[in-house]
Amino acid sequence: MKVDVYDTYTKSIKGHTMHFDVLVPEGISPDTAFKYAQEWLEKNGEDSKGLRQELCNFCHSELARSNVEQDIRSSGYHILQMQGCPNPA
Repeated sequence: MKVDVYDTYTKSIKGHTMHFDVLVPEGISPDTAFKYAQEWLEKNGEDSKGLRQELCNFCHSELARSNVEQDIRSSGYHILQMQGCPNPA
């Protein structure tokens, strides 16, 4: 499966920067990737209102690893946590 990667930044409720990627099936709209980012933030106790569309940008496409494919099949997206996220992977 090929996925599109959306590089995403926002502020946590504690005020620090969070950096994560939203991985979605290739061809999904930027609006949908943004909605998935908001959903993930809310599921993890963060405020999604601070996230802005211009901070959730398409970065590149790549082949998905098996764990990414599983997440996408079950929830529509996969989050790759990089900096300051609530539950680092």
